[in-house]
Amino acid sequence: MPVDLHRLPSLDLLRGFVAVGRHMSITEAARELCLTQSAVSRQVQGLEEQVGARLFRRGHRSLAFTAEGERLFRSADAALQQLQDAMGALHDRIRTRPVTVSATIGFTGLWLLPRLSRFQARHPGVDVRVSAHNRVVDLRNDGVDLAIRYTSAGRAPPGARLLFHETVVPVASTELKPGALDGPASLAELTLLEFEKPGYPWIQWLPWLASVGWGQARPRAILHFNQYDLVIQAALAGQGIALGRRELIRPLLEEGRLVVLEDLPAPEASGHGYWLLQAEAELRPEVEAVAAWIADEARQETAAPLHGLMAG
Repeated sequence: MPVDLHRLPSLDLLRGFVAVGRHMSITEAARELCLTQSAVSRQVQGLEEQVGARLFRRGHRSLAFTAEGERLFRSADAALQQLQDAMGALHDRIRTRPVTVSATIGFTGLWLLPRLSRFQARHPGVDVRVSAHNRVVDLRNDGVDLAIRYTSAGRAPPGARLLFHETVVPVASTELKPGALDGPASLAELTLLEFEKPGYPWIQWLPWLASVGWGQARPRAILHFNQYDLVIQAALAGQGIALGRRELIRPLLEEGRLVVLEDLPAPEASGHGYWLLQAEAELRPEVEAVAAWIADEARQETAAPLHGLMAG
């Protein structure tokens, strides 16, 4: 009949016994376990005392199982092999687990993805999984290591790190070439690209027009989009004027693919920005590497001067 769990020999004793049984050599078992030969011999003797039977027949420079030893070895060896396999699989999973970064669809497409090649060049051994969506996630329960969130300082979660504040500016493709925009009537021949996001009037045209006294403006058309990156793609295609988040579209501005329309007043500052959140207080080294890289990219974003971004 099986013995109670508390009466089982310690793992150290069983490990020493199995190592000797696998090699049929105390010397080789000691080398594998990084112990002295005398320490391994004591482990085997201690197990024999607990079992109450001899487990090996010791000859001159030779070892052989007793009947009791062979029976115990078959079970103990199989159990320890299963434990070795399980621990190996667990270590492999931990070693190869990617760093999951969660961000909104717009931030991912416009800011994060264009920069990821720089991280890969710096850390080729770290795998990154990007989770792009606009829903609020529970970082720990959803398996997210890092998250980038758009919010104000007053609503940022404890421990969140500010990456950069947001600056909103009217932008358009150079192909659009709008004329002088000196009043609401000047919008009559232009299409406005509207981001449908309730609760964020500073990045929506209709509330902005009202705030600057142009509420009576009648643009040629308004195209509505439910994702911010689609707004920018439409602007790049010359389909209209967008309210651009300058920090997200900076590469497009510096490349001259979009220009700031200085004739149009910019919306007032929203007080919002992009914040980095982490699921755990103590980060895995690879998660720390990704977090440090994101923060470094953000510092470069705010420190570098802006050149050639205005429409002539």
